[in-house]
Amino acid sequence: MTEGPEWSLVLRPPVLATRGGLWLRADRLEIHLGVEEDFRPARKAHPGILVEDLDGLANRLTDRGITVIWDDNFPGHRRFYAFDVLGNRLEFLQSIQD
Repeated sequence: MTEGPEWSLVLRPPVLATRGGLWLRADRLEIHLGVEEDFRPARKAHPGILVEDLDGLANRLTDRGITVIWDDNFPGHRRFYAFDVLGNRLEFLQSIQD
């Protein structure tokens, strides 16, 4: 099974670090996370993250107690959704090779 990317913490400029939140980087993907006072989880709007080993990722998440919800409604792709600890929906997908 192919392992996923190694995430590393991105040090933010001091002026931005005081705002809270977290920046992470893996390969060519960088994610900036923050929480607002009136935070409400995004259950419809979501990032779509293209991966090379969708089944391997699904197995790693379920092994850690994270529920994955498979969806076969995107032609040419396999995909599933998972939710982060704050309730935001995340989509992971893999292109189907003919």
